[in-house]
Amino acid sequence: MNKTYQILTLTGLTLLLTEIPYTIKAESAPNHPVVAIPVEKQPLSAVELYNQGVDKLEAGDYAGAISDFSDAIKLNNNDPDAYYNRGYAYHSLGNYRAAIYDYTQAIKLNPNFEEAYSNRGYAYLVDENYQGAIADCTKAIELNAQNDSAYITRGKAYDQINDHQAALADYKIAIEINPKNPLAYYNQGLSHSLIEDHQAALRDYTEAIKLQPTLAEAFYNRGITNFQLKRNENALADLQKAAELFQQQGRTDSYQSAMNAIRMLRQ
Repeated sequence: MNKTYQILTLTGLTLLLTEIPYTIKAESAPNHPVVAIPVEKQPLSAVELYNQGVDKLEAGDYAGAISDFSDAIKLNNNDPDAYYNRGYAYHSLGNYRAAIYDYTQAIKLNPNFEEAYSNRGYAYLVDENYQGAIADCTKAIELNAQNDSAYITRGKAYDQINDHQAALADYKIAIEINPKNPLAYYNQGLSHSLIEDHQAALRDYTEAIKLQPTLAEAFYNRGITNFQLKRNENALADLQKAAELFQQQGRTDSYQSAMNAIRMLRQ
């Protein structure tokens, strides 16, 4: 084993690609946020604030949405949708602890709120509460057996506790549900990499790239996998593409990692 082989590492083994909030748009075919509530269902001011928050949520103004949903909750603290959407806004800003609180409130008010379980499961995953993530995703799947995002999140949690066979089983189901989900293949590739099934990992990363040609992590990890399979030219091409995408996406640290790997390959 040469020095280069020892140094080159996969990216994304602990990386959380946010498929996962159920939102307007995310990387793993999520659902839409809760739709606006008809005015007659709540006091007008609370409904107007809620609907204004939904508009801001859809426009990507997460801080503004949080403010509106908070004001709506002050007027009506029994609306699970307001907590859920505020939780999603916090989630989108990376404030996972606040998101967990709001998803929990939504679940207390609506114990069958599938999306709240699924999103809280992902937030638990980020917060390294893997058993909590598994439990929430299992509940989401009980409520909707076609929830491919919940299977992916649960698979990630299983990978984090080194139960890779359980993870692979979940990714397999996610792909059966939605064969066009690039993150299902990408995460399945990570799992195959962890058990050193490099040929299977290579197939998974390639499929993820076909479905999402801008998925820089898949190019990077396929490059490392090609290197492990002694396909150095292919490895170099993949790493160069990963570096290009990381740079375009403004991800400086990841770009530097790719460039470091390229330099090592060329030594």
